Amino acid sequence: QVQLVESGGGLVQAGGSLSLSCVVSGSFVSINNMGWYRQGPGKQRELVAQITSGGSSNYEDSVKDRFTISRDNAKNMVYLQMNSLKPEDTAVYYCNADIVRVSWFGNQIRPYWGQGTQVTVSS
Repeated sequence: QVQLVESGGGLVQAGGSLSLSCVVSGSFVSINNMGWYRQGPGKQRELVAQITSGGSSNYEDSVKDRFTISRDNAKNMVYLQMNSLKPEDTAVYYCNADIVRVSWFGNQIRPYWGQGTQVTVSS
């Protein structure tokens, strides 16, 4: 089994900062892309930031220059540093990872999700 566990959410005032972490555990061959998604009240889940195994990253336009995604491949972890937070950043943030596992048919890759962590930004 594979498990993703996020930590670091909470309540912060507008303009403040929060840091999210996610650790991947279990049995797998490797981790490809890792990312953070969020789902605000009444909204669809959206990609916030993504990072490849080689360290290339991309961001949703509204968080560019405010959020930074990083990963530690040795620790199977991904991070999201969030600065200059705005009330519209309020959402449940989910960790995502494309994980390669061994199967009867050979190595297979599929996405896994964490349980989510609440980020609330007050005005």
